[in-house]
Amino acid sequence: MFSSALKSFSSNITANYIIASSPSSVAGAWKVFDGKKKSTGKAVSIFVFDRKSLEHQGGGLESRSNASSKRKIHDEVVERLKKEASSLARLRHPNILELAEPVEDTRNGGLMFATEPITATLAGLLAEEDDDHKTVSNHGRARRYTAEEADGGSKKVTIDELEIQKGLLQVAKGLEFLHESASLVHGNLTPEAIYINQKSDWKISGLGFSGPPDESNSQSTTPPIALSELLYHDHRLPRNVQLNLDFTSPDFVLDTNISSSTDMFSLGLVILALYNSPHESPLHTAGNITTYKKIFSSPSSVPAASNNFLCTKPLPRQLLTGVLPRLITRKPAQRMNSREFQQCSFFDNILMSTIQFLDSLPAKNPNEKSQFMRGLPRVLEQFPKSVLDKKVLPALLEETKDRELLALVLTNVFKVVEILPSRQRTFTDTVLPQLRDIFHSPTSKASPGDRDVTKEPALMVVLDKIGFMAENCSGKSFKDDILPIIQLGLESPTHSVVDKSLTCLSCILGILDFSTIKNDLFPVVANVFTKTSSLSIKVRGLEALGILCAGNPTISSTGTKAPNGAILDKYTVQEKVVPLLKGIKTKEPAVIMTALTVFKEVGKIADADFLAMNILPTLWIFSLGPLLNLEQFEAYMTLIKTMSLKIEQEQTRKLRDLASNSTNGFENVRSNDLMSMPSNDLFHSSSAGEDDFERLVLGKSDSSRPQGQRSHTGHSSSPTWPNSTNSMTSVLHFQQAPSSRAITPDHALSSIASLQPFSPPSSAGSTQFNPHAWNGAQSMKPMQPLQPLQPRLVQPTNTVSQSWMNPPAAEIGSTPWVSPPPTGTSIAWGNSQAAQNGLATMGSMNSNPASTMRTNSFGIPPLPPTTKKGKTNTSLDKYESLI
Repeated sequence: MFSSALKSFSSNITANYIIASSPSSVAGAWKVFDGKKKSTGKAVSIFVFDRKSLEHQGGGLESRSNASSKRKIHDEVVERLKKEASSLARLRHPNILELAEPVEDTRNGGLMFATEPITATLAGLLAEEDDDHKTVSNHGRARRYTAEEADGGSKKVTIDELEIQKGLLQVAKGLEFLHESASLVHGNLTPEAIYINQKSDWKISGLGFSGPPDESNSQSTTPPIALSELLYHDHRLPRNVQLNLDFTSPDFVLDTNISSSTDMFSLGLVILALYNSPHESPLHTAGNITTYKKIFSSPSSVPAASNNFLCTKPLPRQLLTGVLPRLITRKPAQRMNSREFQQCSFFDNILMSTIQFLDSLPAKNPNEKSQFMRGLPRVLEQFPKSVLDKKVLPALLEETKDRELLALVLTNVFKVVEILPSRQRTFTDTVLPQLRDIFHSPTSKASPGDRDVTKEPALMVVLDKIGFMAENCSGKSFKDDILPIIQLGLESPTHSVVDKSLTCLSCILGILDFSTIKNDLFPVVANVFTKTSSLSIKVRGLEALGILCAGNPTISSTGTKAPNGAILDKYTVQEKVVPLLKGIKTKEPAVIMTALTVFKEVGKIADADFLAMNILPTLWIFSLGPLLNLEQFEAYMTLIKTMSLKIEQEQTRKLRDLASNSTNGFENVRSNDLMSMPSNDLFHSSSAGEDDFERLVLGKSDSSRPQGQRSHTGHSSSPTWPNSTNSMTSVLHFQQAPSSRAITPDHALSSIASLQPFSPPSSAGSTQFNPHAWNGAQSMKPMQPLQPLQPRLVQPTNTVSQSWMNPPAAEIGSTPWVSPPPTGTSIAWGNSQAAQNGLATMGSMNSNPASTMRTNSFGIPPLPPTTKKGKTNTSLDKYESLI
């Protein structure tokens, strides 16, 4: 963690602080490291002095002096540096470097102490600018210095006229404190003794040569300045631990006089160094007193108004005429003091007056603070960006503790952040933590009765800047830190705050994810919409619901479209948003017409069935509101017609798709399943059919027939059942479809001859029965019991006529499973035993044996009588001739 220079050190500071591995800057004999306290995380700057640095001035020191004299010189330097750190412990002032940890001795004889965080010394910044001048041509370029970014990078910060004015004014205030309150003379005021902290404030340090003035009557604990020792320049020691004659007053060198005016002369030389190029004093002594005296012996070599104070660049008019002549003067009595310096015309402008008022703001009364905060936005844009970032913004954030001025303070805070080029970093690192502390406090989340109403105006200011905050922070920061502020506004008892919170929704959809909108944001909006009694809030709530349903995209300030991926899903819209719309009780046109826009968005998301059963009835109810005018009613009717057309088109499409997908399959089922017994096999006859019938009714045995004639060579003319496993399977298949109903064949049954005219039975839904045509071999074999089968509908052919007769009553009655046929019904019988067995088997399948018709469910429905006269029924004649 530490560099090699720190590894040998051991102190309380190293134990309690985290110290950076390399120094951030160098201040005289000190190396400055960035540090952070382990217990609190507070940032500090660690000053470290290594005693070995005094021995790096060549090898002549050891050869020309003995060890005791060398140790004495080193001890004097260490004591002077220790005095510098100890003086900071006694002096507390806003313009004096603040001490965080007192000076400590390290084991190797070095020193270490901690102060407030600093960025650099004024000398270091000016030296860096000189380096830039050596490498880059700089014509009219503003002064710049490098400051450390929060993320570890670096940026260029401009030191303009206002920065110089502000810094010199702060130095003058520090000198005033030293001269008047502490009764001390700094003695070595140089750019290396001026430090710049993170707020861009200039702080005085380097008090190792300080002491009381000669005319001081106070009992100071600080020892007097030994000019004889200070003025002696030892080349064996580094120059940064000795008095810098280039910025020393002639009172010290020529008059040996110690007074506060010597510091004012040094201040004048510092001002010239700021405007000079390179940034150095016009006095070049090289640490030699003789050279110093020679300079002041000639008027031309002494800085004066006649020679532009030996400055290579033009000086501001106020400095040239009214300030420098009263600072850089040989006579101390003619010099202005630090208080007069602060009142000079150089600082007389609106910006410097604003900074001075801002510095003294804690001491002002509430009325003065309020007037200042109201007028501050008019001058903020005139400030340099560095002053706004480092000086104005931190001062404003300090005033957020005043709840009465919180709204005005936050207005100026957002104004400053919007001006800064690094607005995103500044808002995230500086402003957002402050907002979190203000609005995430327990009092902000208290019940409505315990709510801190003094924050409501400030909450309005924050809600008005939601769009800006959404553009300048990450999604996680927005969800964790800013979304709770919006929810706090939605729960506010003040209607204006709730209204402002609802209007923010259009700005935040692009940065929040779907889960956050559905689970965190929508329930709060729905609760506000349900419970509010304000008409304006009801309308604003409907607008918010419309935005949540539509996911309305926003356009950022840069002109880019914010992402639009987080909207409510269909389930939430149908199950949660629509019930909110149905629950609207008011008939005010403003509410009803705003609800219409939400219904339009719902219509784009919801299903057609849902629209028909839930949305359209509600739309009709709303459209008949008694307060709606004709134009508003027509708007509702337009939406109703649009949704109705959508429903009609969707339902038509569904039915067409269903018909196209089921037409072929349904017809195949009817032809292959319900009518699986072809009509060609049912009543198709052959030449041998009549002979078989004759033998059957005449009682002739099939055995008397020649062997070659026993098998059928053609189709039987009598109705037959397909004698195959496939046929039986088809029958069983039909049996498994109880939902199918019997269908009477639509053939022209009049072409089939009937035995005698009769009236059709009253039941049109009876099922036709077609017995199997058994061959001779099958009829001789004993019949096995058959399982009950579901009959299949049979479509008779038109080319074959059948003869019908009443079977003998004894034969039918002798079968216990067969009910007698109704009167007037004729059935053609083949083999009587086969018929009886078949009917016995099929009779058990009668689903309704207690039917009032007392007919077998497999009976063939009667045919209508033949109406054509003169036509001979050949089948009946042949039957009569046989019997």
